[in-house]
Amino acid sequence: MSESLAAVRPASAAVDPLTAAIEPARAAAVETAGDPDLVGDHLVAVAEAEVGAGLGEVLTHTFASRLPGYVGWHWAVTIARVPGEDGVTVDEVVLLPGEQALLAPAWVPWHERLRPGDLAVGDVLPATEDDSRLAPAYTVDDDAADDPEGRVVAREIGLGRERVMSRDGRSAAVARWTAGNFGPSAPMARQAPGPCVTCGFYLPLAGSLRQVLGACGNAYAPADGRVVTADYGCGAHSQATLVVVEETEVVTSARYDTSEYDVISD
Repeated sequence: MSESLAAVRPASAAVDPLTAAIEPARAAAVETAGDPDLVGDHLVAVAEAEVGAGLGEVLTHTFASRLPGYVGWHWAVTIARVPGEDGVTVDEVVLLPGEQALLAPAWVPWHERLRPGDLAVGDVLPATEDDSRLAPAYTVDDDAADDPEGRVVAREIGLGRERVMSRDGRSAAVARWTAGNFGPSAPMARQAPGPCVTCGFYLPLAGSLRQVLGACGNAYAPADGRVVTADYGCGAHSQATLVVVEETEVVTSARYDTSEYDVISD
């Protein structure tokens, strides 16, 4: 029994009708549960706030739950009576979680649950009107996105897309790609002979991100067809050269150190 479910008893020796009405409360819980075996021992009787001066009294009886899958839950039966009368009335029967109850995680809106890679073939992911990653393409005033007349005019005069990436959207994309597998911190980039911005296969992006992002057009590079940062790099750099050991010797194959080796017995 939970420590928080300590029984509340009146200070006087006399027991009032609400506190004594354990069996009527149990019967109400059994009726709701549909099986006497699903209602356990009586745990506590808690006096609720009075309905009003002289209008009535309310008390809740709590019983342990034996309902499968509801560990730590309990039945709460709220009863009431009119002052001066012995009869009690069942107001409510509910199944409530206790301190040790297993609860489902808090509900999260769908647009907050989505993660990169969740979108499958045939799925549709609409952008919301207040998406901070987007801004109206035809004005610098973000409030114009809520103006239907402005959107009609923009479409009629051929301004192109209604919305483009906002400053926040572009900044988030740059941060995400910079920290990814084709950014300057990737192991491949740290061992590269030069950055992508100096490579002949580097295709800079158009627009405001031209100075920091581009696409790789080298079919032999690991980033072929991917967005890369200007300071990314790989061994397929267009200016990469072979290592010259001596003036007359050029290394064209991989070299292995065979001075030490392990003998593996059968």
